[in-house]
Amino acid sequence: MEQQISREMDFFMYLIEAYAAHKDRPTGDVLKEWDRLGLTDLIYAMYEKYHVEAIENAFEDIDQMVKEKKL
Repeated sequence: MEQQISREMDFFMYLIEAYAAHKDRPTGDVLKEWDRLGLTDLIYAMYEKYHVEAIENAFEDIDQMVKEKKL
């Protein structure tokens, strides 16, 4: 039986790959950082906001969240 990926998961995969490329980092490293900082579920849940705006806005939000968690 073939499983379908949800729109949210499909977008999350696109977002993390695009973010990693933007940062010139491996995608796996980005995911590990988000997991370590407790951001993965929050970023995933932002689908409704992030999928309708410019991807750079999502990058800025994520950068800010990462910065705040590292303080």
